[in-house]
Amino acid sequence: MLITSDVWSAVTGLKSSVLRINRGNLGVVEDFNKIQFYKGCLNNPHSKVRNFSVGGLKLDERLVAFIVSWILTPRGSNHSNLSEEDLLLIYCIMNKVKINWIHTIKEHMQKSYEVM
Repeated sequence: MLITSDVWSAVTGLKSSVLRINRGNLGVVEDFNKIQFYKGCLNNPHSKVRNFSVGGLKLDERLVAFIVSWILTPRGSNHSNLSEEDLLLIYCIMNKVKINWIHTIKEHMQKSYEVM
């Protein structure tokens, strides 16, 4: 059986919207700057950024980060370090940018399957 957008919509109740986010097209949000956004999410925005860790995030941002890395686009390990894709998803959620979740989750599942 082929899982199409119509199947995803029927099963999950999700609707296709304009913005498709995956590893290959992270530049789709023009005003997104991962370092500036990450620093804005930190309790101490003046700290030096070495990696994108959830450890120094404010509470709301940390909760959204864990929802993204554990539920929406889960991975096997290292949930405390955020990828650029994670940061973009967090940015979109917090700024109410409409995301095509069907595409995003499908791409993530295919990416995860290829790694196995």
